[in-house]
Amino acid sequence: MTYAETITYLFNRLPMFTRIGSAAYKGDLSNIIALASQLGDPHLQFKSVHVGGTNGKGSVSHMLAAVYQTAGYKTALFTSPHLYDFRERIRINGEMISEEAVIEFVKQIRPMIEEISPSFFEITAAMAFHFFAKEQVDIAIIEVGLGGRLDSTNIIRPELSVITNIGWDHMNILGDSLQAIAGEKAGIIKEGVPVVVGERQLETDAVFVQAAAEKGSELVFAADIYQPQSTQWRNDHLEVDVLHVPEKRVLGFSLDLAGIYQQKNLCTVLAAIDQLTKQGYYFVDLDVHYALTQVKGLTGLTGRWEVKSREPLVVLDVAHNESGIRQVMHHLDNIEYDQLHIVIGMVKDKEVSTVLSLLPKTARYYFTEAHIPRALPAKELQQAAAVHHLKGEVYENVDAAIEAATEAADPADLVLVCGSVFLVAEVQR
Repeated sequence: MTYAETITYLFNRLPMFTRIGSAAYKGDLSNIIALASQLGDPHLQFKSVHVGGTNGKGSVSHMLAAVYQTAGYKTALFTSPHLYDFRERIRINGEMISEEAVIEFVKQIRPMIEEISPSFFEITAAMAFHFFAKEQVDIAIIEVGLGGRLDSTNIIRPELSVITNIGWDHMNILGDSLQAIAGEKAGIIKEGVPVVVGERQLETDAVFVQAAAEKGSELVFAADIYQPQSTQWRNDHLEVDVLHVPEKRVLGFSLDLAGIYQQKNLCTVLAAIDQLTKQGYYFVDLDVHYALTQVKGLTGLTGRWEVKSREPLVVLDVAHNESGIRQVMHHLDNIEYDQLHIVIGMVKDKEVSTVLSLLPKTARYYFTEAHIPRALPAKELQQAAAVHHLKGEVYENVDAAIEAATEAADPADLVLVCGSVFLVAEVQR
Protein backbone atom coordinates (compact mmCIF):
# COMPACT_ATOMS: atom_id res chain seq x y z
CA MET A 1 0.00 0.00 0.00
CA THR A 2 1.01 3.62 -0.46
CA TYR A 3 1.21 5.85 2.61
CA ALA A 4 -2.23 7.32 1.86
CA GLU A 5 -3.69 3.82 1.46
CA THR A 6 -2.00 2.70 4.69
CA ILE A 7 -3.46 5.56 6.71
CA THR A 8 -6.89 5.00 5.17
CA TYR A 9 -6.64 1.34 6.14
CA LEU A 10 -5.80 2.24 9.75
CA PHE A 11 -8.55 4.85 10.02
CA ASN A 12 -11.23 2.64 8.47
CA ARG A 13 -10.20 -0.79 9.78
CA LEU A 14 -9.59 0.04 13.45
CA PRO A 15 -11.96 1.32 16.15
CA MET A 16 -10.91 4.97 16.61
CA PHE A 17 -11.81 7.06 19.65
CA THR A 18 -11.82 10.21 17.52
CA ARG A 19 -14.68 8.85 15.44
CA ILE A 20 -16.77 6.74 17.78
CA GLY A 21 -15.77 7.71 21.33
CA SER A 22 -15.80 5.26 24.26
CA ALA A 23 -16.75 2.28 22.07
CA ALA A 24 -13.14 2.33 20.82
CA TYR A 25 -11.71 2.18 24.35
CA LYS A 26 -10.43 -1.26 25.35
CA GLY A 27 -10.87 -1.97 29.07
CA ASP A 28 -7.73 -4.09 29.42
CA LEU A 29 -4.14 -4.30 28.18
CA SER A 30 -4.36 -7.69 26.48
CA ASN A 31 -4.16 -6.39 22.90
CA ILE A 32 -1.18 -4.10 23.44
CA ILE A 33 0.61 -6.85 25.37
CA ALA A 34 0.02 -9.28 22.50
CA LEU A 35 1.18 -6.74 19.92
CA ALA A 36 4.29 -5.90 21.91
CA SER A 37 5.10 -9.58 22.38
CA GLN A 38 4.82 -10.17 18.64
CA LEU A 39 7.27 -7.29 18.09
CA GLY A 40 9.80 -8.52 20.66
CA ASP A 41 8.65 -6.28 23.53
CA PRO A 42 10.14 -3.05 22.15
CA HIS A 43 8.74 -1.00 25.06
CA LEU A 44 11.36 -2.61 27.32
CA GLN A 45 14.24 -1.61 25.03
CA PHE A 46 14.39 2.12 25.73
CA LYS A 47 14.20 4.43 28.73
CA SER A 48 11.13 6.60 29.12
CA VAL A 49 9.18 9.22 31.05
CA HIS A 50 5.44 8.63 31.36
CA VAL A 51 3.18 11.71 31.43
CA GLY A 52 -0.53 11.64 32.33
CA GLY A 53 -3.16 13.99 33.73
CA THR A 54 -6.40 15.65 32.70
CA ASN A 55 -4.94 18.82 31.19
CA GLY A 56 -1.42 19.90 30.36
CA LYS A 57 0.07 16.48 29.68
CA GLY A 58 0.69 17.34 26.03
CA SER A 59 2.42 20.62 26.88
CA VAL A 60 4.49 19.00 29.64
CA SER A 61 5.50 16.15 27.31
CA HIS A 62 6.64 18.58 24.62
CA MET A 63 8.49 20.77 27.14
CA LEU A 64 10.37 17.76 28.52
CA ALA A 65 11.20 16.57 25.02
CA ALA A 66 12.54 20.02 24.13
CA VAL A 67 14.75 20.02 27.24
CA TYR A 68 16.13 16.54 26.54
CA GLN A 69 16.78 17.41 22.88
CA THR A 70 18.63 20.59 23.78
CA ALA A 71 20.70 18.67 26.33
CA GLY A 72 21.91 16.42 23.52
CA TYR A 73 19.85 13.27 24.09
CA LYS A 74 18.29 11.40 21.19
CA THR A 75 14.73 12.08 22.28
CA ALA A 76 11.55 10.32 21.21
CA LEU A 77 8.08 11.76 21.73
CA PHE A 78 4.74 9.95 21.56
CA THR A 79 1.60 12.08 21.85
CA SER A 80 -2.04 12.07 20.77
CA PRO A 81 -4.19 13.04 19.04
CA HIS A 82 -2.62 14.57 15.95
CA LEU A 83 -3.91 17.76 14.39
CA TYR A 84 -2.90 17.55 10.72
CA ASP A 85 -0.69 14.55 10.01
CA PHE A 86 -0.88 11.15 11.68
CA ARG A 87 2.92 11.15 11.92
CA GLU A 88 2.84 14.04 14.43
CA ARG A 89 2.16 11.40 17.08
CA ILE A 90 5.59 9.75 16.70
CA ARG A 91 8.72 11.91 16.61
CA ILE A 92 12.44 11.67 17.29
CA ASN A 93 14.27 14.94 17.95
CA GLY A 94 11.24 16.76 16.58
CA GLU A 95 11.20 14.89 13.26
CA MET A 96 8.10 12.89 12.45
CA ILE A 97 8.30 9.18 11.69
CA SER A 98 8.77 8.66 7.95
CA GLU A 99 5.94 7.56 5.67
CA GLU A 100 8.04 4.53 4.72
CA ALA A 101 8.36 3.46 8.36
CA VAL A 102 4.58 3.69 8.82
CA ILE A 103 3.98 1.62 5.66
CA GLU A 104 6.51 -1.02 6.66
CA PHE A 105 5.15 -1.36 10.21
CA VAL A 106 1.56 -1.80 9.09
CA LYS A 107 2.66 -4.35 6.48
CA GLN A 108 4.51 -6.27 9.20
CA ILE A 109 1.73 -6.19 11.78
CA ARG A 110 -1.27 -6.52 9.46
CA PRO A 111 -1.82 -10.24 10.12
CA MET A 112 -2.22 -9.48 13.84
CA ILE A 113 -4.53 -6.59 13.06
CA GLU A 114 -6.78 -8.96 11.15
CA GLU A 115 -6.54 -11.55 13.93
CA ILE A 116 -7.18 -9.54 17.12
CA SER A 117 -8.82 -6.32 15.83
CA PRO A 118 -6.93 -3.89 18.06
CA SER A 119 -7.97 -0.27 18.44
CA PHE A 120 -6.39 2.55 16.47
CA PHE A 121 -4.56 3.76 19.58
CA GLU A 122 -3.23 0.30 20.41
CA ILE A 123 -1.68 0.02 16.96
CA THR A 124 -0.32 3.57 17.18
CA ALA A 125 1.33 2.88 20.54
CA ALA A 126 2.82 -0.37 19.27
CA MET A 127 4.15 1.46 16.21
CA ALA A 128 5.78 4.12 18.40
CA PHE A 129 7.41 1.58 20.71
CA HIS A 130 8.71 -0.44 17.74
CA PHE A 131 10.11 2.66 16.04
CA PHE A 132 11.78 4.03 19.18
CA ALA A 133 13.44 0.71 19.95
CA LYS A 134 14.63 0.30 16.37
CA GLU A 135 16.12 3.81 16.38
CA GLN A 136 17.80 3.21 19.77
CA VAL A 137 16.64 6.44 21.36
CA ASP A 138 18.20 7.66 24.61
CA ILE A 139 14.86 8.60 26.13
CA ALA A 140 11.20 8.54 25.09
CA ILE A 141 8.60 10.93 26.46
CA ILE A 142 5.35 8.95 26.40
CA GLU A 143 2.05 10.77 26.83
CA VAL A 144 -0.89 8.79 28.21
CA GLY A 145 -3.77 8.59 25.76
CA LEU A 146 -6.72 8.35 28.17
CA GLY A 147 -6.79 7.70 31.90
CA GLY A 148 -3.69 5.76 32.84
CA ARG A 149 -4.26 2.39 34.48
CA LEU A 150 -5.70 0.76 31.36
CA ASP A 151 -4.09 3.01 28.77
CA SER A 152 -2.07 1.22 26.11
CA THR A 153 1.05 3.15 27.07
CA ASN A 154 0.95 1.68 30.57
CA ILE A 155 3.06 -1.35 29.69
CA ILE A 156 6.26 0.72 29.80
CA ARG A 157 8.50 0.90 32.86
CA PRO A 158 9.55 4.54 32.98
CA GLU A 159 12.34 6.37 34.78
CA LEU A 160 9.72 8.79 36.07
CA SER A 161 5.94 9.08 36.13
CA VAL A 162 4.36 12.53 35.84
CA ILE A 163 0.71 13.39 36.54
CA THR A 164 -0.10 17.01 35.73
CA ASN A 165 -3.51 17.48 37.38
CA ILE A 166 -6.96 15.98 37.85
CA GLY A 167 -10.13 17.44 36.38
CA TRP A 168 -13.53 16.49 35.04
CA ASP A 169 -13.16 14.66 31.72
CA HIS A 170 -14.12 11.26 30.28
CA MET A 171 -16.25 10.52 33.36
CA ASN A 172 -18.16 7.83 31.44
CA ILE A 173 -14.90 5.87 31.34
CA LEU A 174 -12.81 7.03 34.30
CA GLY A 175 -15.43 7.55 37.00
CA ASP A 176 -17.87 10.11 38.35
CA SER A 177 -15.71 11.60 41.12
CA LEU A 178 -12.33 13.31 41.17
CA GLN A 179 -11.09 10.57 43.48
CA ALA A 180 -12.08 7.88 40.98
CA ILE A 181 -10.48 9.77 38.10
CA ALA A 182 -7.31 10.27 40.18
CA GLY A 183 -7.26 6.55 40.90
CA GLU A 184 -7.22 5.77 37.19
CA LYS A 185 -4.48 8.36 36.55
CA ALA A 186 -2.46 7.01 39.50
CA GLY A 187 -2.41 3.67 37.70
CA ILE A 188 0.75 4.78 35.87
CA ILE A 189 2.73 4.81 39.14
CA LYS A 190 5.14 1.87 39.02
CA GLU A 191 6.94 -0.07 41.74
CA GLY A 192 9.89 1.98 42.99
CA VAL A 193 9.58 4.58 40.22
CA PRO A 194 9.39 8.22 41.42
CA VAL A 195 6.26 10.19 40.57
CA VAL A 196 5.76 13.94 40.20
CA VAL A 197 2.21 15.27 40.63
CA GLY A 198 1.84 18.80 39.31
CA GLU A 199 -0.98 20.31 41.33
CA ARG A 200 -2.25 19.76 44.84
CA GLN A 201 -5.99 19.19 45.20
CA LEU A 202 -7.82 18.52 48.44
CA GLU A 203 -10.00 15.84 46.82
CA THR A 204 -7.17 13.86 45.21
CA ASP A 205 -3.92 14.28 47.17
CA ALA A 206 -4.64 11.28 49.39
CA VAL A 207 -5.18 9.08 46.33
CA PHE A 208 -1.64 9.75 45.13
CA VAL A 209 -0.13 9.49 48.60
CA GLN A 210 -1.69 6.05 49.04
CA ALA A 211 -0.82 4.82 45.54
CA ALA A 212 2.81 5.93 45.88
CA ALA A 213 3.10 4.33 49.32
CA GLU A 214 1.70 1.03 48.03
CA LYS A 215 4.24 1.02 45.18
CA GLY A 216 7.18 2.19 47.29
CA SER A 217 7.55 5.20 44.99
CA GLU A 218 8.88 8.60 45.97
CA LEU A 219 6.09 11.16 45.58
CA VAL A 220 6.76 14.83 44.84
CA PHE A 221 4.11 17.51 44.49
CA ALA A 222 5.54 20.10 42.12
CA ALA A 223 3.45 22.83 43.78
CA ASP A 224 5.41 22.30 47.02
CA ILE A 225 8.71 23.06 45.29
CA TYR A 226 7.96 25.54 42.51
CA GLN A 227 5.33 28.29 42.68
CA PRO A 228 4.59 30.92 40.00
CA GLN A 229 5.07 34.46 41.29
CA SER A 230 4.37 36.71 38.32
CA THR A 231 3.72 36.56 34.59
CA GLN A 232 3.79 39.00 31.71
CA TRP A 233 3.79 38.82 27.94
CA ARG A 234 6.67 40.06 25.81
CA ASN A 235 7.20 39.39 22.10
CA ASP A 236 4.71 36.49 22.03
CA HIS A 237 6.44 34.81 24.95
CA LEU A 238 5.17 34.28 28.48
CA GLU A 239 7.69 35.60 30.99
CA VAL A 240 7.30 33.71 34.27
CA ASP A 241 9.01 34.24 37.60
CA VAL A 242 8.97 31.06 39.66
CA LEU A 243 9.81 30.72 43.35
CA HIS A 244 11.98 27.74 44.24
CA VAL A 245 10.48 27.21 47.68
CA PRO A 246 13.25 25.21 49.41
CA GLU A 247 15.93 27.78 48.50
CA LYS A 248 13.61 30.82 48.58
CA ARG A 249 15.06 31.77 45.20
CA VAL A 250 13.19 33.29 42.25
CA LEU A 251 13.95 31.92 38.79
CA GLY A 252 12.98 33.63 35.55
CA PHE A 253 11.80 31.79 32.43
CA SER A 254 10.57 32.76 28.98
CA LEU A 255 8.11 30.35 27.34
CA ASP A 256 7.08 30.28 23.69
CA LEU A 257 3.92 28.49 24.90
CA ALA A 258 2.25 31.75 25.83
CA GLY A 259 -0.96 30.65 27.57
CA ILE A 260 -0.96 31.82 31.18
CA TYR A 261 -1.92 28.28 32.22
CA GLN A 262 1.56 27.16 31.11
CA GLN A 263 3.00 28.56 34.35
CA LYS A 264 1.64 25.50 36.18
CA ASN A 265 2.97 23.15 33.51
CA LEU A 266 6.36 24.85 33.83
CA CYS A 267 6.46 24.08 37.56
CA THR A 268 5.65 20.44 36.84
CA VAL A 269 8.44 20.28 34.25
CA LEU A 270 10.97 21.83 36.64
CA ALA A 271 10.07 19.32 39.37
CA ALA A 272 10.41 16.50 36.83
CA ILE A 273 13.85 17.77 35.75
CA ASP A 274 14.96 17.76 39.40
CA GLN A 275 13.97 14.10 39.74
CA LEU A 276 15.60 13.12 36.46
CA THR A 277 18.81 14.91 37.44
CA LYS A 278 18.93 12.75 40.58
CA GLN A 279 18.87 9.72 38.27
CA GLY A 280 21.95 10.88 36.38
CA TYR A 281 20.51 12.85 33.48
CA TYR A 282 22.54 15.98 32.86
CA PHE A 283 20.80 19.27 32.11
CA VAL A 284 22.64 22.59 31.95
CA ASP A 285 20.51 25.48 33.23
CA LEU A 286 21.22 27.45 30.06
CA ASP A 287 19.96 24.55 27.93
CA VAL A 288 16.77 24.28 29.99
CA HIS A 289 16.04 27.98 29.63
CA TYR A 290 16.74 27.92 25.89
CA ALA A 291 14.62 24.81 25.32
CA LEU A 292 11.60 26.38 27.00
CA THR A 293 11.80 29.38 24.65
CA GLN A 294 11.74 27.07 21.61
CA VAL A 295 9.33 24.25 22.45
CA LYS A 296 7.16 24.73 19.35
CA GLY A 297 10.12 24.82 16.99
CA LEU A 298 11.94 21.91 18.61
CA THR A 299 8.96 19.57 18.96
CA GLY A 300 6.30 20.77 16.53
CA LEU A 301 3.67 21.55 19.17
CA THR A 302 0.65 23.53 17.94
CA GLY A 303 -2.82 24.42 19.19
CA ARG A 304 -1.88 25.92 22.58
CA TRP A 305 -2.73 29.64 22.51
CA GLU A 306 -1.56 29.54 18.89
CA VAL A 307 -1.73 32.93 17.19
CA LYS A 308 -3.10 32.51 13.68
CA SER A 309 -3.24 36.18 12.66
CA ARG A 310 -3.40 39.73 14.05
CA GLU A 311 -5.68 42.76 13.76
CA PRO A 312 -7.90 41.20 14.81
CA LEU A 313 -5.96 38.76 16.94
CA VAL A 314 -7.07 35.20 16.05
CA VAL A 315 -6.02 32.52 18.55
CA LEU A 316 -6.45 28.74 18.38
CA ASP A 317 -6.56 26.69 21.58
CA VAL A 318 -7.45 23.03 21.99
CA ALA A 319 -9.12 23.59 25.39
CA HIS A 320 -12.17 21.31 25.39
CA ASN A 321 -13.13 20.36 28.95
CA GLU A 322 -14.04 22.19 32.15
CA SER A 323 -10.48 22.53 33.43
CA GLY A 324 -9.08 23.58 30.06
CA ILE A 325 -11.78 26.19 29.45
CA ARG A 326 -11.32 27.61 32.97
CA GLN A 327 -7.62 28.05 32.22
CA VAL A 328 -8.32 29.83 28.95
CA MET A 329 -10.87 32.11 30.61
CA HIS A 330 -8.25 32.97 33.24
CA HIS A 331 -5.88 33.89 30.42
CA LEU A 332 -8.51 36.16 28.88
CA ASP A 333 -8.93 37.92 32.21
CA ASN A 334 -5.27 38.90 32.09
CA ILE A 335 -4.98 40.37 28.59
CA GLU A 336 -6.44 43.42 26.86
CA TYR A 337 -8.81 43.45 23.90
CA ASP A 338 -12.02 45.21 22.93
CA GLN A 339 -14.71 42.72 21.86
CA LEU A 340 -14.37 38.96 22.26
CA HIS A 341 -15.54 36.66 19.45
CA ILE A 342 -15.64 32.91 20.21
CA VAL A 343 -15.70 30.28 17.47
CA ILE A 344 -16.70 27.06 19.18
CA GLY A 345 -17.46 23.45 18.37
CA MET A 346 -17.60 20.48 20.74
CA VAL A 347 -18.04 16.72 20.75
CA LYS A 348 -21.10 14.94 22.09
CA ASP A 349 -19.44 13.12 24.99
CA LYS A 350 -18.07 16.20 26.78
CA GLU A 351 -19.82 18.08 29.58
CA VAL A 352 -21.22 20.60 27.10
CA SER A 353 -23.48 22.46 29.51
CA THR A 354 -20.70 22.82 32.09
CA VAL A 355 -18.30 24.24 29.52
CA LEU A 356 -20.91 26.65 28.15
CA SER A 357 -21.67 27.90 31.65
CA LEU A 358 -18.06 29.09 31.96
CA LEU A 359 -18.11 31.24 28.82
CA PRO A 360 -18.72 35.01 28.93
CA LYS A 361 -22.17 36.23 27.95
CA THR A 362 -20.69 39.41 26.49
CA ALA A 363 -18.84 37.54 23.73
CA ARG A 364 -20.20 37.06 20.23
CA TYR A 365 -20.52 33.40 19.28
CA TYR A 366 -20.00 31.47 16.04
CA PHE A 367 -21.19 27.88 16.44
CA THR A 368 -19.72 25.20 14.22
CA GLU A 369 -18.61 21.56 14.26
CA ALA A 370 -15.74 19.29 13.26
CA HIS A 371 -16.42 16.74 10.53
CA ILE A 372 -16.28 13.63 12.69
CA PRO A 373 -19.13 11.41 13.92
CA ARG A 374 -18.52 12.43 17.55
CA ALA A 375 -19.08 16.10 16.79
CA LEU A 376 -22.07 17.78 18.39
CA PRO A 377 -24.12 19.31 15.56
CA ALA A 378 -23.62 23.08 15.51
CA LYS A 379 -27.36 23.70 15.68
CA GLU A 380 -27.63 21.63 18.88
CA LEU A 381 -24.66 23.49 20.34
CA GLN A 382 -26.36 26.80 19.53
CA GLN A 383 -29.52 25.62 21.29
CA ALA A 384 -27.58 24.44 24.34
CA ALA A 385 -25.71 27.76 24.45
CA ALA A 386 -28.97 29.73 24.38
CA VAL A 387 -29.86 28.21 27.76
CA HIS A 388 -26.79 30.01 29.10
CA HIS A 389 -27.67 33.23 27.26
CA LEU A 390 -24.87 32.83 24.72
CA LYS A 391 -25.96 34.08 21.32
CA GLY A 392 -24.59 33.57 17.83
CA GLU A 393 -25.08 32.06 14.39
CA VAL A 394 -24.34 28.58 13.02
CA TYR A 395 -21.63 27.93 10.40
CA GLU A 396 -21.03 24.78 8.38
CA ASN A 397 -17.30 24.58 9.14
CA VAL A 398 -14.69 26.23 11.30
CA ASP A 399 -13.10 28.24 8.49
CA ALA A 400 -16.43 29.79 7.56
CA ALA A 401 -16.97 30.66 11.23
CA ILE A 402 -13.52 32.24 11.53
CA GLU A 403 -14.07 34.22 8.34
CA ALA A 404 -17.37 35.58 9.69
CA ALA A 405 -15.76 36.43 13.03
CA THR A 406 -12.80 38.25 11.52
CA GLU A 407 -15.08 40.20 9.18
CA ALA A 408 -17.22 41.29 12.13
CA ALA A 409 -14.25 42.10 14.37
CA ASP A 410 -12.44 45.39 14.74
CA PRO A 411 -8.61 45.42 14.74
CA ALA A 412 -8.43 45.53 18.55
CA ASP A 413 -10.83 42.59 19.00
CA LEU A 414 -9.94 38.99 19.84
CA VAL A 415 -11.21 35.91 17.98
CA LEU A 416 -10.80 32.70 20.00
CA VAL A 417 -11.27 29.27 18.42
CA CYS A 418 -11.76 26.51 21.01
CA GLY A 419 -13.93 23.67 22.29
CA SER A 420 -12.45 20.68 20.50
CA VAL A 421 -9.05 19.39 19.42
CA PHE A 422 -10.69 18.18 16.23
CA LEU A 423 -12.17 21.60 15.48
CA VAL A 424 -8.74 23.25 15.75
CA ALA A 425 -7.34 20.50 13.53
CA GLU A 426 -9.68 21.55 10.70
CA VAL A 427 -8.58 25.19 10.66
CA GLN A 428 -6.99 26.02 7.33
CA ARG A 429 -3.48 27.24 8.12
